[in-house]
Amino acid sequence: MNSNFHTNEPEVSSLDVGELYIRYKKYAFSIAYRMLGSVAEAEDIVQDCFAGIQSTSAQDIRNPKSYIARLVVNRSLNLLNSARNQRESYVGEWLPEPRGDSEEANMPEETMEKKELISYAYLVMLERLSPMERAVFVLREAFRYDYSEIADWLGKTESNCRQIFSRARRNLPERLPPIEQSDADMIAKGELLSRFTTAFLRYDVSAMLELLADQPVFTADGGGVVHTVMRTMNVHKGVLALLTSRRVLTRLREREWVPMWINGELQLALMKEGQLSEVLCLELDASGERIEGVYLVVNPNKLTSIVTSTL
Repeated sequence: MNSNFHTNEPEVSSLDVGELYIRYKKYAFSIAYRMLGSVAEAEDIVQDCFAGIQSTSAQDIRNPKSYIARLVVNRSLNLLNSARNQRESYVGEWLPEPRGDSEEANMPEETMEKKELISYAYLVMLERLSPMERAVFVLREAFRYDYSEIADWLGKTESNCRQIFSRARRNLPERLPPIEQSDADMIAKGELLSRFTTAFLRYDVSAMLELLADQPVFTADGGGVVHTVMRTMNVHKGVLALLTSRRVLTRLREREWVPMWINGELQLALMKEGQLSEVLCLELDASGERIEGVYLVVNPNKLTSIVTSTL
């Protein structure tokens, strides 16, 4: 890892919060979204951080990018810790909020936009970590901050941060999901989405069987607002039975299945009478040819950003 990744930022001689907001708001959001898994909460954190900077002296901000990152991660940590009881009492399984992407964010020239995206499977994986593990892991793995800087921000020692990172890494799968996809991966994903949609809508059990990995996972999030499967299925036979069950088939086969850019990759938007009703995100295995994770977001409160940004 490049230990000098963040050392070339200019020092601030005069504080122009508007300029800082234009330059760093997307970076701040990318940290908050990785920390929280919620578009709305991440946006609130970013707004609060820049509002707080307005009352800060320029002399207190040597490196604006690092300063903003520190504010964002600590506010996100506070929110995660305070929201722990709320998430523990959440009805059914809790999935991250998918983020809709405009078509422009997926064009080759929009390289900065693409760097700030994070795959849905990666977000789901981060949910395995405690708030502190998530903070250290995100800052180190995704944003390449030095342990010394992370330790200073979080009030820990460097040794402690290294231990937290190691513990976090042990709690995650050996093969991490890709943060973003290559153009070739996107083409393969589009073809697999088409095959999956056809197999599901035709009730083709054999085709579904070929598409599922050996140990697939199915998780649905209705949040108590919409009735759905309450517990994660993680057995091949159970996932296949669920996907081909009359209850699931009847509901989802009535939808119009539309490929859509979500979290920087093609996923499926399920439409009912022209309105978004569900989002179906698929995670592929290492081969890119079989489905390892099926994540169905039904809670309408978690579909708001997709409706406003892409439809």
